[in-house]
Amino acid sequence: MVFVIEAKMNIQDACDYIIVRLTEDGGFLNVLKLHKLLYYCQAWSLAFGRGPLFPQNSFQAWVHGPLSRAVYDRFVQTKAMYSSVGLPDVRQGFDPMGLTEADRAFINSVLEVYAPLSGDQLEEMTHREEPWIEARAGVSASSATWVSSLKQRSIA
Repeated sequence: MVFVIEAKMNIQDACDYIIVRLTEDGGFLNVLKLHKLLYYCQAWSLAFGRGPLFPQNSFQAWVHGPLSRAVYDRFVQTKAMYSSVGLPDVRQGFDPMGLTEADRAFINSVLEVYAPLSGDQLEEMTHREEPWIEARAGVSASSATWVSSLKQRSIA
């Protein structure tokens, strides 16, 4: 299947789409896992030569793996990283059909691969990948220090 991303997406729309999709499918989702799923959506878009899926968003190399600061800021007042996320957390007025069919299909393909994994499993995966290792070079593995954005060329 070929995915054509017609328009770049707002990361909050992708965030809400993932919440709706996994909740409707009966899957478990917490904030940690949500960040990793969004990261892999971005990574796949870059790896397939389509450029960044979320051009206004970067991912930071946090101690628990890649993190979107925009999504972190959205949930920081109400959720911890291991808090569950569900339909009540979707922004009022969000309509999954507002995303293009191609965007939904693209995210769904990422979810098919990664949604069965836990947030902890996804974190472990990202810790073995070059973008996170490169961005965290020189920083203690247990340091909660925010590190600069992961480089898009490394993610791809």
